[in-house]
Amino acid sequence: MSGAPSSKRPAARPARAKSAKPWAEKSSKNASQKNKRPTQPAAARTAKAAPERAVSPRAAEQKIYGEKACQVLFARRPEAIIRLYLNQQQAPKCAAMMKYLAKAKKAYHLVEDAELDKLAGSQHHGGIVMLVQQPESLPLHRYLRQQKDANSDLILAMDGVSNPHNLGAIARTCAHFGVKAILLPEAQLLYSGASVRTAAGGAEFVQAVHCEKLPEALLLCRQAGYQLMSTSSHQGESLYQATLPAKAVMVFGEEMFGVSKAVAQKADTLLRIPGTDQVESLNVSVAAALIIGEWYRQHAG
Repeated sequence: MSGAPSSKRPAARPARAKSAKPWAEKSSKNASQKNKRPTQPAAARTAKAAPERAVSPRAAEQKIYGEKACQVLFARRPEAIIRLYLNQQQAPKCAAMMKYLAKAKKAYHLVEDAELDKLAGSQHHGGIVMLVQQPESLPLHRYLRQQKDANSDLILAMDGVSNPHNLGAIARTCAHFGVKAILLPEAQLLYSGASVRTAAGGAEFVQAVHCEKLPEALLLCRQAGYQLMSTSSHQGESLYQATLPAKAVMVFGEEMFGVSKAVAQKADTLLRIPGTDQVESLNVSVAAALIIGEWYRQHAG
């Protein structure tokens, strides 16, 4: 008889344990149900995830700096400004800019020059740095379509020219003489911080036109009615004796090797800038300024 109670105890213990923490059983059931969600094929999961991966909100953002570059951007397209950083010296000059940003609920920050150095990656920021939406480059075929009825148009084509200070100086000259487009395979180079600063506001008036392969792009320009011109240090027709075509593509090469053979062979006209020959060649931005100025004199001046 003494063994009867002990035989009932093991059966009773599980019942008490079950009622002691009822939420534990529910949690385990819910967890098991969650773990038993129906699986989807890998292709279906990939298809749903793809749109999220395609969105890249920061891909078209860039930092620009320099007082003139920032002021001209604000005058031309203020909506492109995302954030502004400036020092105390620039604040009075940028009162209208700060008022606009405050009204648009966009941030601006008064910071020290050391912080501006870090943001710009340069000490040549002039006390102001902006985070802005980068303007879109234009495919060549679309630009040519826009200009199909134009009587005159000069496109500058860059064959290996990538130095941002040269590109910025060229963009500044283009803006001064009304040249609308610069053609280059890596169009984003025209919008780098150093290039935009050197352009001193000129980058806002010049369209970056992109292409994959420059020789093929030049043939497309020729089919659209443009004549192709290139430069040489020692041969070709003198710039100041040549009659420059009204619709033309002027190709410039980088200083060390000049225009590549594949591109030079496409040229209809070879130009030479006369001088004393005491130096082998001119800086590409200086050569561009002289040729653009002469084209402007003949067709727009």
